[in-house]
Order: sequence, then C-alpha cells, then structure tokens
Amino acid sequence: MKLCDLTQFYSPLSGGVKRYIHEKIAYIGKYLPATKHILVVPGPKTQMTCNGRSRIYSIRSPLLSRASRYRALLNLRAVEEILEQERPDIIESSDPYQVGWKAIAIGRSQKIPVIGFYHSHFPEAYLRSGMKFLGKRGTHRAMKRGYVRKLYNQFQATLVPSELLADLLCDWGVRNVRAVRLGVNIDVFKPAPDDQHATRESLGINRNQKLLLYVGRLAKEKNTETLFRSFDLLHRRRPNDFHLLIIGDGPQRHQVRESQRHTGNVSWIQYCTDSTDLARYYRAADLFVHPGVQETFGLVALESQACGTPVVGIHGSYMDRIICHEQESWARENTAKALADAIEALSAQKLQGLGSIAAQYAGADYAWPCVFKQFFCIYREVCSGYTGTINE
Repeated sequence: MKLCDLTQFYSPLSGGVKRYIHEKIAYIGKYLPATKHILVVPGPKTQMTCNGRSRIYSIRSPLLSRASRYRALLNLRAVEEILEQERPDIIESSDPYQVGWKAIAIGRSQKIPVIGFYHSHFPEAYLRSGMKFLGKRGTHRAMKRGYVRKLYNQFQATLVPSELLADLLCDWGVRNVRAVRLGVNIDVFKPAPDDQHATRESLGINRNQKLLLYVGRLAKEKNTETLFRSFDLLHRRRPNDFHLLIIGDGPQRHQVRESQRHTGNVSWIQYCTDSTDLARYYRAADLFVHPGVQETFGLVALESQACGTPVVGIHGSYMDRIICHEQESWARENTAKALADAIEALSAQKLQGLGSIAAQYAGADYAWPCVFKQFFCIYREVCSGYTGTINE
C-alpha cells in the first residue's frame, strides 16, 4: 500500500496534526515494511526529503502567521503533479478548506479513494467570526452544517477523533463517519519522577509552589483568555502558591506578558519542538490546565496524563472522554472564577496518586501502535471497497 497524507496544518512549530503524521511515519517504518508513505505539505521552499520509507514533499507557500509558522498551500497544481507522479493507493486529507476540495478533485480524476480527517471542529472554532455579517444565529448554523455536509460527504470515509463528535456530524447529515482515537508515544511520554526537581529548579520554581502547565496555541479558539484571567484571580487569592508555565505562542501572547507583570509567577517558553523536552515539562508540573471548550480530542491532555500529571479543565468539550482520572473538581462553566476554583480544588488532592492512575490507563488504551492498527484496517477496507467514484 502507498498512503498519502495531505495537509496545510503543518509547520516547524505545529502540534497535534504534525505529531499524528510523524507518529504514523514511525509506525510504518517499524511495523509495515510493505507500506510506502507520501506527505505533501506547505513550506518555505519546494523540495523533497526522505524520512525512512516516507517521502516528504514541501511546496513553497506564503506565511499565514509568523508566530505559528503556518503557511497557506495555494499552489494546488503542484499538489496534483506530485500525486500524478506518485500514484498513491489512498489519500488522507486533513484540511477542510481549499486543499480538502483539491484532494477530492484529484481522487475523482485519478480514481484514488480519498478520506478526510476531521481533526478540529472548525465551524465552531474558525467560521463563527467570519459569519457575523449574517443576521440570525440559525442562518449561521445552517450554513456551517451545509458546508461540512457538502465537503465531507464526498470523502470515502470521514475520520473523527471523538465518538460524541462523530454522532454530531451524523446528525448534521455526514455519511460514512468513523470514530477513531488519537494516541500517545509511551516511550517518550511516561512517568519519570527522578527528573522533576531538576526541571523545576531550571525554571526557578519554588519547591512550595504548585506548578501549573499549559501547552498549546495562545489563541481565542483555545480559550486562553480564560486561563490567564483565572490565574490572575488565583494570584490575588494566594499570591505565592502557584506558578504558571506557558509553552506555546499565538495572537494572545500579550496576555502572557501582562500576567507576568501582574503576578511575577509566570514563565513562558514560546517553542518546544523536541518531544523529550516537552515530556520533561509535563513531568515537572503538578497539574496540567486545559481551558479549551472546543477540543475534538485533546492530545496534550493525553500526553500529560501519560507522563503522570493530572489534568484540570472545563466540562463539556469532546476532550472529557480521554481524561483517565476523576473530573468531579472540574469547572462546570466557562468562567475565570470557575476554572480558578477547579484548580484550587484539584490541587488540594493527592496529585501523584491521580497521575499514576492516569498514566496507567493512558499507556494501556492510547499507545500509538494499538491506535494505528485501527487506522490501517480502515485504509485497507476503503481501498478494497472503492468502486472508482467519489461519494456525493
């Protein structure tokens, strides 16, 4: 089998989608000697590099954001030329915009089955602000559902990293939805308590302080404004009891600087592209704070738990299903006070015990080799059942 991954959500600093694809490359290299892999992504220049049995094609594309280093893959003719040359057996598109539509067109013309991966619930996270010119909320909802239905019904299968979100898309009229899990590299993200103190000392964290950690983009769709407001509230209540470590960058970076000025207890690492270093930071933290309310999966929350660090967040996102410890203390509403209360309540518990339980479950249920077995069963099933037409 020759599999092609096609996405524009890929940069030197990007998170979940890039991590998923590179874990797939590693899995193919270790377990599937007869499988070849092609990756097509935007980049600063056009080139081809090799990573094991994967050929990575980078197409010169303009920057969308200097902070995240994401690029807009606009040269769709180059995508078509690569796939005409490579002739994969199946294409997986991780893009809900122009690249997704191009993947469908290429599949139709070259008689290649195409599947879509619904990585983010983009109508809620990204399309909402773009539809404010429409007068009624019901009109917004109908347009979003119509777009999703029109695009994803043309794929041979739509992979969704949450059973609840899969049910929602089915209600919206999307056919052939397949609920899948994402995973975690348990060789990297695992408990190792011996290095906790050294990492905390390198950050200048007081031993008596609880270290809170957030990993991700600093952006509206990640709800980081609520995170910073809740930490400011915690600081007013208990000035020296908590320290917040932020790993990530984005348009709300000014809030990090404001919180640093107001509290003096905020550390900021803009980029951490090495998984081994990231695992050390997870293990150094007492509690991982995830303020997201629009998550489809929550890969960073899973990685934190695999390292033995429990998670606190806000009830109601699709991430709830991957939390491997109790969530009674979690916030019940999306407010700074509710999240601050949740952090205080959970931090008063025996966090090491919660973390140990979470690490056991995360390692047993979400190791990448187990996860990818399901993916490749779907790939083979789609290829064997393909009739040469794209769904309408």
